Amino acid sequence: MAKFNSKTFNPEVFGKYVGRIPQTKKNELKKSRALKANSDIRNAFSSKTGTAYATLPMYGLLDGDALNYDGTTDITATSTTTFERGVVVVGRAKAWMESDFAEDITGGAGFMDNVAVQVSEYWDQVDQGILLSILKGIFSMTGANNLKFVNGHTYDITVNAGDAALVGASTLNSAIQQASGDAKSKFKLVVMHSVVATNLENLKLLAYLKQTDSDGIERELTLASWNGRIVLIDDSMPVEEVAAAGETPAYTKYTTYVLGEGAFDFEDIGAEVPYEMSRDPKTNGGQDTLYSRQRKCFAPYGISYTKSNQATLSPTNAELENGANWTLVNDGGVGAARKYIEHKAIPIARIVSKG
Repeated sequence: MAKFNSKTFNPEVFGKYVGRIPQTKKNELKKSRALKANSDIRNAFSSKTGTAYATLPMYGLLDGDALNYDGTTDITATSTTTFERGVVVVGRAKAWMESDFAEDITGGAGFMDNVAVQVSEYWDQVDQGILLSILKGIFSMTGANNLKFVNGHTYDITVNAGDAALVGASTLNSAIQQASGDAKSKFKLVVMHSVVATNLENLKLLAYLKQTDSDGIERELTLASWNGRIVLIDDSMPVEEVAAAGETPAYTKYTTYVLGEGAFDFEDIGAEVPYEMSRDPKTNGGQDTLYSRQRKCFAPYGISYTKSNQATLSPTNAELENGANWTLVNDGGVGAARKYIEHKAIPIARIVSKG
């Protein structure tokens, strides 16, 4: 596997090369349990080239008032509500020629190791983009019941004056309490822009995790902690320039996402041919191209994908960002009789601030 060559390329070996490369962002999401496996989703999409959308049941909790057990009152049974949840597989593909890859980015490792590192990092970024598109989509939902989630799980402090529009000591706690009440302890991970992180650093509210190496030297990690929650700092987080309006000057609006245990069900469904290489003898005197494909399911807990506005088998990021494609999980009832999942059970929230 020393050469970028279609004749010597072994897709299974290359897949193992890529698979062993740490994907920092996704690994932290998994460690915090914001991403968790779901066997129902795995089973629904077990055919790698078949089903791309499925409706799965979600069972409600036991509820209702207990009856008086007095020897005379009849004990009547009630049933739990079965909700319906739509989930979709997102398929993505990319191709590269040999010239697209850096010769050596890993300090002396073999060329195909370098290719594997770059491919892994590429897909890590793609997955992050898909997650951000889904988050944008679910916070763009409309309709009275959906807005209970959107408004209740959005902590917007941009309307405040001065430093009160910046994240501070109480911001995170207030945001997760507003979203989930006494279940706020579920929230484990915060993803923010570096501007927001710098503001917290200046307030000495952000503590970087430390690790002691084999020589006994303590070093800071790139991961931080805010109010006991792990912080990922990423400048791909949403940033919006807001124009001046009347006496209100223009400002920059930053969105920070807070995720809890089980925020997303995640399954790597896999493609029938995840990696392959082909040679074109004509172009540029002959060139080899590496093709990569993936099919993954990211399903936000308690929220159903409706595919109301989806043109093909796999949704684009723009379609994932369309609020019309999402709704709170419900029982499929008609009109006022429709029952929705309790939005406070969804461990997803966002903080909107000026920094």
